[in-house]
Amino acid sequence: MTKTNWSKRTTLVHGGTRRSQYGEVSEAIFLTQGFVYDTAEAAEARFKDLGDDEFIYARYGNPTVRMFENRLSQIVGYEDGFACTSGMAAVTGALTALLKAGDHVVAARALFGSCLYVLEDVLARFGVRVTLVDGTDNSAWTEAITEDTALVFLESVSNPTLEVIDLAHVVKVAHSKGALVVVDDAMATPIYSYSARLGADLCVISTTKHVDGQGRMLGGMICGSKDLIRGPIEAYMKHTGGAMNPFTAWVQLKSLDSLDLRVRAQAATALEIAQALEGHPKLAGVRYPGLSSHPQHAVAMAQAESGGTVISFDVAGGKETCFRMLNALEVFTISNNFADSKSIVTHPATTTHQRLPQEQKDILGISDGTVRLSAGLEDPADLIGDLMQALDRI
Repeated sequence: MTKTNWSKRTTLVHGGTRRSQYGEVSEAIFLTQGFVYDTAEAAEARFKDLGDDEFIYARYGNPTVRMFENRLSQIVGYEDGFACTSGMAAVTGALTALLKAGDHVVAARALFGSCLYVLEDVLARFGVRVTLVDGTDNSAWTEAITEDTALVFLESVSNPTLEVIDLAHVVKVAHSKGALVVVDDAMATPIYSYSARLGADLCVISTTKHVDGQGRMLGGMICGSKDLIRGPIEAYMKHTGGAMNPFTAWVQLKSLDSLDLRVRAQAATALEIAQALEGHPKLAGVRYPGLSSHPQHAVAMAQAESGGTVISFDVAGGKETCFRMLNALEVFTISNNFADSKSIVTHPATTTHQRLPQEQKDILGISDGTVRLSAGLEDPADLIGDLMQALDRI
């Protein structure tokens, strides 16, 4: 089922459905490593010319995984997708599949710590040249991207300081120089993703986040054109073993049913919380793309219909005061994940971004008082009340 004129909510329930000969209502899970052939000639034919609904080995493809790939790629507006073991497997796979020694990459400097590690430690070790720029400065992209640039990488909304990049500008400059654009859409969410609409060649999604959305399973997806996905991406992923497990694909496939409802509810809650926190005397600042005070508010709202599900704010007084506030919270969960049905708070400086040198944290705006807040599915009034009582304790 590959209708293209359905709304996102309908596609999330029906897109890419494959039914077995039994006509099951709920998507079937195929827990198998390999597949059998009626004859040796049939095996030879399949290895020589694999059809869209044919499979060889679970590392190469699986009916349940393929349903998940088809459905999620339809949601974000791409032709195809490859499901991976985690969000970082998707990031690493997308970059490594497309780059070789001597290639030049331009990336935004505001990236998740693991993404910076892949760029600066792993790829650089194998001869890839990396240039980091201020992603919010259009002129910096224009200057850094040259005829030698093979690929551009960025987070549409950065983690954890929520910088928003003018993606249309970056795509225009990159494509004028013949470079591919790869976008990490973890913060943008699959529902509000605009990577395909603005011309990015690939988008990478951590399905651990909003898709699973309930703290259960790791997962990732690389979405793009069929030529890229079934060409260099699939070739790299199937030979290096980063394919998603069928059981994970089935669980996250079922999570897609409610994805639109969950993300929209979480985004509405995030806006309410941001508005309630803005101007609080014990906070040095609140950052949320949906607030008019956000430095990139205009471009954020021009690109997406929502500011997303995550807020960043700074507690005045530094780490000790910040920890006191975090420890006083009763509804919120302290964790290093985000986009869960449970509302989560994170202290990036000592967890997700702790490996970064202090100088780099300062450049990115990650202070000892910075908190990343992920809005869950609880009642917004309970969440706001919890934050206010915790701030009163410091």
